[in-house]
Amino acid sequence: MTAPPPSAPEALPNGPGAAAILAAGVGSLALGACAFAGDASPLVRKGFSLWIPTGPLSGVTLAAIVVWLAVWFWLSRRWARRDVNLMRVNASSFMMLIAGLLLTFPPFMDLLLGK
Repeated sequence: MTAPPPSAPEALPNGPGAAAILAAGVGSLALGACAFAGDASPLVRKGFSLWIPTGPLSGVTLAAIVVWLAVWFWLSRRWARRDVNLMRVNASSFMMLIAGLLLTFPPFMDLLLGK
């Protein structure tokens, strides 16, 4: 008797992985936007000051983490069984990462704030 030929493994959808990549980009952009908002507005700076020794950095990082986790959760549920265009997801995430880094770079922030 001959054994039946092995079947090809079922391809996994790339949606969950793409959700993680895109959520990381969104979280990076959220970190930059919150840092910029904290530097631009005294009211926002005061609202982000959750722990006095670190100042607004404590609220900025907490807000960025909440955004990152929420987007990751939402996208992973939405894309759980889908294949998405990874090229677009990667390009979008990379652009958001660069924008988030620029918004945390003091000379760029000062330029935007007119200092």
